[in-house]
Amino acid sequence: MKNFCLLGIETSCDETGLALLSVKSKTKNSFFCTLHGQKLASQVDLHNLYGGVVPELASREHLKSLFPLTEQLFMESGIAKEELNCIAFTAGPGLNGALLTGASFATGLAASLNLPVLPINHLEGHILSGFFSHNALCTLDLFPFLVLLVSGGHTQLISASGIGRYEVIGETIDDAVGETFDKASQLLGLGYPGGPAIEKLSKFGDDRVFSLPKPLLNDKSLNFSFSGLKTAFMLQTKRISKDVNYNQLKCDLAASLQKTVSEILVAKSRAAIRSTGFKKLIFAGGVAANKNIRRTMLNLQKELEVDIFLPPANLCTDNGLMIAWAAALRLLSGKSSPVVAEKFDVRPRWPINKLQ
Repeated sequence: MKNFCLLGIETSCDETGLALLSVKSKTKNSFFCTLHGQKLASQVDLHNLYGGVVPELASREHLKSLFPLTEQLFMESGIAKEELNCIAFTAGPGLNGALLTGASFATGLAASLNLPVLPINHLEGHILSGFFSHNALCTLDLFPFLVLLVSGGHTQLISASGIGRYEVIGETIDDAVGETFDKASQLLGLGYPGGPAIEKLSKFGDDRVFSLPKPLLNDKSLNFSFSGLKTAFMLQTKRISKDVNYNQLKCDLAASLQKTVSEILVAKSRAAIRSTGFKKLIFAGGVAANKNIRRTMLNLQKELEVDIFLPPANLCTDNGLMIAWAAALRLLSGKSSPVVAEKFDVRPRWPINKLQ
């Protein structure tokens, strides 16, 4: 497929995302991409009541949101459903029920329009999102590049040599950064999700007040570890809990945690760039929306003379556009062909190095 219009659907966790995208090929490796519109229904406020994502509630909310969001998207974009050529959806990794809800809706809608569907890996969506350009000439000549993928459940360094060709060269051996922020937020009584809460509180703190450990920082591998950092943070929260300056110390502790995480991510990324020799790095995933960490990562650009790609903050968290964009790149590169099917098996566990 070289000229097409597609709908992307994301339901891997607690965000219902939709996006309408059209592509017009110019040369073998270049094309114009137009985003006609996107919709997002967040469940953050609902899950915050329970201190984290409740899978059954997530599935129910996706079911409630998908149809009305789809109708709104088509109505506001001016695109008719009959203009679609394909429907792409997240098939994994993620919450089983949430994935099934999205897959069922996508295949049902496709069947009603006599369209094929294309299952997309959620992580590949994050990885490729840094290259998205609206109403601009885009290229397929993206590779090779390095990826720092940091989200609620993943902290990985990935070598990308082509569409579907990803090698994990470093990853957390215990907790992910997102999990660390969630736990820290809970300990400070800030609620869910932890990342934005820690970032907000950090603005009022001094990141030099607390010295927190940086596990595996000097280890020769490119792996990460955050369990020790979580434990140290917990001990500090207990130590300051009855201090008369608790409110300020809480801000200082949040800022110190954010700084420590930034330094770990930058150090490991620096080591990965030097070991691979790659000149491009994508910083992707929900944690990549953190403004402080983004600024720190950009310092590598001048230091190592490499290009650092940062998706806009709204594309770092889960969204339908990244699924539509990944589908478009797969179709244009010939790595995937959409298929007609009544249903698809989803893959709650779908490692990025198991793609084709």
